[in-house]
Amino acid sequence: MLIFNNKAGLKALLSEHKKANATIGFVPTMGALHKGHLSLLEASAANNTITVISIFVNPTQFNNPEDLEKYPRTLDDDVKKIQSVNENIIVFAPTVDEMYEGRTQSGNFEFGGLENQMEGSHRPGHFDGVGTIVKKLFEIVEPDNAYFGEKDFQQLQIVRRLVKNYNIPVNIVGCPISREPNGLAMSSRNQRLTEQERNEASVIYKILAEAKTIYRNEGEDAAKKYVSTAFSGHPDFMVEYFEIADEETLLPATAAKNGKQRAFIAVYINGIRLIDNISLN
Repeated sequence: MLIFNNKAGLKALLSEHKKANATIGFVPTMGALHKGHLSLLEASAANNTITVISIFVNPTQFNNPEDLEKYPRTLDDDVKKIQSVNENIIVFAPTVDEMYEGRTQSGNFEFGGLENQMEGSHRPGHFDGVGTIVKKLFEIVEPDNAYFGEKDFQQLQIVRRLVKNYNIPVNIVGCPISREPNGLAMSSRNQRLTEQERNEASVIYKILAEAKTIYRNEGEDAAKKYVSTAFSGHPDFMVEYFEIADEETLLPATAAKNGKQRAFIAVYINGIRLIDNISLN
């Protein structure tokens, strides 16, 4: 398995593959890999000649310094998991200085308003950081296809807009949410949960699923009321937001329900932030 810490070496290797008309699949991650990440790697490996995975905890997308400090970093274990999928996957694990060249700041991006909803309103500057690092990585790897999980659905839509705004020649592939057997959406942050907290956190998806049924039968207000009431019975949880939004624009769903709607939620359990979403159509 090839592991690169510098972009020049990676670009040189990929350039040779491109001369041979290889297709390049790319999975950008912040490490602490789980089965959800591995499913993205499997999708890439099945549909591309070469697959590259980046492992980089991007400081500019954290608006909470404590969250950045506590974010799990497990490179050795990540490499073993990658090898279990395919030993030919190329790993790009740069340092902060390699990516930002001594100036760790994000650029300013506009994503047609997508950046102002939900995660954007609760995490100021987050999507500027996402746009900065994803654009840098796309310029280094120059992939044909890039794979993102739908758990971060808003991020997926942001990346699609980034590619459109900057005419980046890459196909963005959204992949279904991977879940634990109890329904909890797989996340690197789950590693910070105790076993008891993981069990308790299964209620997030259960409440989302029930809210979907209520939304279909009784409408948006009833679904929102149900979610608020349901979490009131779980004192370890603090709901940051629950929103029902249009999938394309991420604006609040209209009463006419044109297009596709999706329910989004962010909750804290004992200080650990978890997000999830579910299609309502």
